[in-house]
Amino acid sequence: MKEHSYHLTPIATGSAINYKKVLNEQQYAAVTSEPGTALVIAGAGSGKTRTLTYRVSWLIERGFLAEQILLLTFTNKAAREMLTRVDQLLPGRTHGLWGGTFHSIGHRILRRHAEEIGFEKNFTILDRDDQKELLEAWITRQGLRAAENRFPKGNVLAEIISLCNNTGLTLEAVVTKRYRYFFDLQKELKAAMVAYEAAKQKANALDFDDLLLKTYELFVTHPEIAARYQQQFRAILVDEYQDTNRIQANLIDLLAARHKHIMAVGDDAQSIYSWRGADVSNMLAFSKRHPGTQFFSIETNYRSVPQVLALANASIRCNTTQFSKELQAIRPAHTLSPVLLPLATSNEQASFIAQRISELHQKGMPLRDIAVLYRSHYHSMEIQLELTRRHIPFVITSGLRFFEQAHIKDVAAVMKFALNPNDEVALKRLLLLFPGIGKKTAEGLWNQIIKALEGTRDFSRLTQCKPPKKATKEWNQLVATLLEISSHDPSDAPQLAAPTVMIEAILFAFYDEILQEKFTNYEARREDLATLSNYAKQFSDTAEFLAQLALLGEGEEQQPANVEHEDQLCLSSIHQAKGLEWPVVFLTWLTEGMFPTRRSFDDKAAMEEERRLFYVAVTRCKEELYLTYPEFSSHANYGEAFQRPSRFLAELDPKFYERWNIAMR
Repeated sequence: MKEHSYHLTPIATGSAINYKKVLNEQQYAAVTSEPGTALVIAGAGSGKTRTLTYRVSWLIERGFLAEQILLLTFTNKAAREMLTRVDQLLPGRTHGLWGGTFHSIGHRILRRHAEEIGFEKNFTILDRDDQKELLEAWITRQGLRAAENRFPKGNVLAEIISLCNNTGLTLEAVVTKRYRYFFDLQKELKAAMVAYEAAKQKANALDFDDLLLKTYELFVTHPEIAARYQQQFRAILVDEYQDTNRIQANLIDLLAARHKHIMAVGDDAQSIYSWRGADVSNMLAFSKRHPGTQFFSIETNYRSVPQVLALANASIRCNTTQFSKELQAIRPAHTLSPVLLPLATSNEQASFIAQRISELHQKGMPLRDIAVLYRSHYHSMEIQLELTRRHIPFVITSGLRFFEQAHIKDVAAVMKFALNPNDEVALKRLLLLFPGIGKKTAEGLWNQIIKALEGTRDFSRLTQCKPPKKATKEWNQLVATLLEISSHDPSDAPQLAAPTVMIEAILFAFYDEILQEKFTNYEARREDLATLSNYAKQFSDTAEFLAQLALLGEGEEQQPANVEHEDQLCLSSIHQAKGLEWPVVFLTWLTEGMFPTRRSFDDKAAMEEERRLFYVAVTRCKEELYLTYPEFSSHANYGEAFQRPSRFLAELDPKFYERWNIAMR
């Protein structure tokens, strides 16, 4: 029997939208371009979402069926926004459009074809807690948490596995780059990865990364299935293409192999997520993978005033590996140019920011229209303190308030128990960090402690207590630390080491190792504790220091986080701020070693990403931009140190900003 393919030709219905009227020239050129491979370099605030949604409507009005279009985004919020906008442009004509995040599209495909890769269609999806529990169960069965062994917690192990999946790097490369303190455990880590894959197969479960990896595996091992989707998707549109990782870029290329119609929209100057697998080279080398690529550049910015854009343009020009671009402002010039403020200390920096925010608010500026941005969460500590003292309400999008974080509370718990041996909550918090100790065991050990101490502060008596064998090393380290940081002679009045000395002793004795094993972001948390130690230098009395930490948390229940209608100032890391905008932005801690980070000094690619991060921060600002840095910084180990301003400031011609010199009244 002979078989023939017969192709239906969709009929263009004509346009109900005046594209020339609703789009600027650059957007119009991209939206109405001929089908094929196109790279749209859309600068900050230039309307990339508008470009993508109108491109979808253009294609449908030119005869594409909705189900022949695949629209890929990175967040559910972005996907909902785009699909809503497309439906508003073409009511009733977008049913069947494939739109969503990479992972949601992968999930949709795998539900149809799971059996072809050895899973049942009713597979479940593991969240990070599920992954942690699965890995912890294997670690326990293997006895890798014996008394003298150190091994990463399940959540850290899950992060290592995920980095391997998303970057395409080997386990050795990931450990060498990010987890050097586990270098001698690579054999065990490899075994854990193999066992984890087997456990997922047995449980008929996939994790978040598998939604991409298994989809790609399905297409590679079953080309007939791949061909079905390659035929279906006549057009593939990708949002935030600069944030794609290796597997996402490969999936796009594979799906577009038949029709070769991709419109990738993004901004290489805003590629700031390499630490979670994003690879800017996917965008920079796009035309090499797709010969004949059409290039479109969208540089008209609708967000910021000209002075802010001039500074942003000047800064990003210092990167050598990029697509050149020059953002152009639509808005008129502002009365105030970006302001550069050198401050004497980090406390003075915090005082200026809080005072200036108060002044702006008194003049009618809502607090919600102001943001304080920083490179790392620990940079915000003094600012949080000052805002709290001045009763300025704020919300933090980069995580918990500084003193609410688990590692801060852990270290404070040791100090609390040293001060007050009757503090059951503080000690049990510590005990639960140790291997082999759960709530029941902690209760039993607490009863031993109370009996041993008999109301004294003689911590040498704690050697009488018998912790579980697995926790012997940690217990002995804790007891030794308590003896080191406190007077245990019953004839003495209670004496404790200075708070900063206590913090350093706790870290050195045992908590640094717990940080490595327990948390995925060890280096950031270690920097938090260094900042806490610096802050503690101004206190000689531990009771006063701990009381201050407790008082700083007062009133937080009356200031709930993430409530959009509340008039609250926003504190955010720059990574968390991407995609957001405010009329007023304070960009802080612009010193060498802080921003850019010291880790980027010897790595050109890392330094260029740091500069892109600075560019992202600046382009969050609509009107008033304040660039601040302290000239001196207090260090716990060697006193005050002079700080050089960030190279991102030094690279700028002074014509791009005005300098304010702070005078004390």
